[in-house]
Amino acid sequence: MSQSCHAGHLQELVQFFQSMTAADVPRLRELYASDAFFKDPFNEVHHIDDIERIFARMYADVDRPRFIITGTVQQDDQAFITWDFRFHLRRWRSDEQCIRGCSHVRFHEDGRVGFHRDYWDAAEELYEKLPLIGALMRWMKRRAHA
Repeated sequence: MSQSCHAGHLQELVQFFQSMTAADVPRLRELYASDAFFKDPFNEVHHIDDIERIFARMYADVDRPRFIITGTVQQDDQAFITWDFRFHLRRWRSDEQCIRGCSHVRFHEDGRVGFHRDYWDAAEELYEKLPLIGALMRWMKRRAHA
């Protein structure tokens, strides 16, 4: 399949993530293969049911989650998508949080995602912002840079 054909699939995926709500989570089945692989700093799964559960849990765990796509690069059947994930923590902070990261995706011949790997720094983007563990993480970072 040509890059231009996959470009349409990439654009559809980008639009989905930028406008996704909790009600849209079941639509992942339209965009991902049933045996799709997904990995991020906390999860590694090999089936659409598990991917759907991860995104459903995201809506249960944080308030007002949303993805802002900041860029895409595509070559043949794969692409990198850079993004900001914005959300509000329910327990510790009321201000909006932002995790910056990127996703590497590969499309199957039918245009559905067969591979999705997220890259982001959990220590800097998440742990350092939590009350007790954050202080420890910032101290460890200072010690490592000394």
